[in-house]
Amino acid sequence: MSRPSSTGPSANKTCTKQQHAPSVAAQASVSVRPNANLATVIPGPGAVSPQYHELTSLFECPVCFDYVLPPILQCQAGHLVCNQCRQKLTCCPTCRGSLTPSIRNLAMEKVASAVLFPCKYCSTGCILTLHHSQKPEHEEQCEYRPYSCPCPGASCKWQGSLDAVMPHLVHQHKSITTLQGEDIVFLATDIDLPGAVDWVMMQSCFGFHFMLVLEKQEKFEGHQQFFAIVLLIGARKQAQNFAYRLELNGHRRRLTWEATPRSIHEGVATAIMNSDCLVFDAAIAHLFAENGNLGINVTISTCCS
Repeated sequence: MSRPSSTGPSANKTCTKQQHAPSVAAQASVSVRPNANLATVIPGPGAVSPQYHELTSLFECPVCFDYVLPPILQCQAGHLVCNQCRQKLTCCPTCRGSLTPSIRNLAMEKVASAVLFPCKYCSTGCILTLHHSQKPEHEEQCEYRPYSCPCPGASCKWQGSLDAVMPHLVHQHKSITTLQGEDIVFLATDIDLPGAVDWVMMQSCFGFHFMLVLEKQEKFEGHQQFFAIVLLIGARKQAQNFAYRLELNGHRRRLTWEATPRSIHEGVATAIMNSDCLVFDAAIAHLFAENGNLGINVTISTCCS
């Protein structure tokens, strides 16, 4: 039996569910073989040799302690600093010498092309080692990258591990309604409020927590649009195990959207930018609304692998 929940617009989003989403299962140790077109995953040793650490330490930036990757520039005395830090410096952090003119260290670049570097999130559990050309893209999507607070529109700057997301929401954001079950009704109230507004609630089922988001934006002058989406409080791989359906019903009309939920790692902004969610304008909203309130039927289901 579906249960409606009345959700009012809010600037700071919160939630009240205390159950933790299951953590990502442990993985075997792997390495990624350098390849210009494809990252090949191969079995790796359980322990890294001291020689490996000694070699990769040669590429350590003295400022941020990340790795100096090609193109590798040095000061006149031969000291290295990563390109991100170099842009903020006026002198070499090691010898205080000049960083200009820019001098390429081609020998170190050749060595870097033969070395597999650990992911910057290895301290939080990532076990991949990668060719330097693959490292930035992997780290942008790494499941061990810190998660930000998933509440859209909130000013909260919290970051932490996936296991810490729900405890953060429980203790710091306490006003979002949470409903149990795979089939519920999300009732957004006062949809005619002016300006950009968002409504949020939580749905708990199958041992996971899902965040339901409805946002109203004025993407074009004088043209208001609504964007509805479901996010999993979990990793991208976990999200692939589920599907969701959003449905508007009323006055002998029906509007439906079905998709795979996004991980909170991806967030809402990208989906809205690409219109990869349920999108409808204010005129459509009023076809389904009653007394300024809009009910959205939300169904979560599991996918067969």
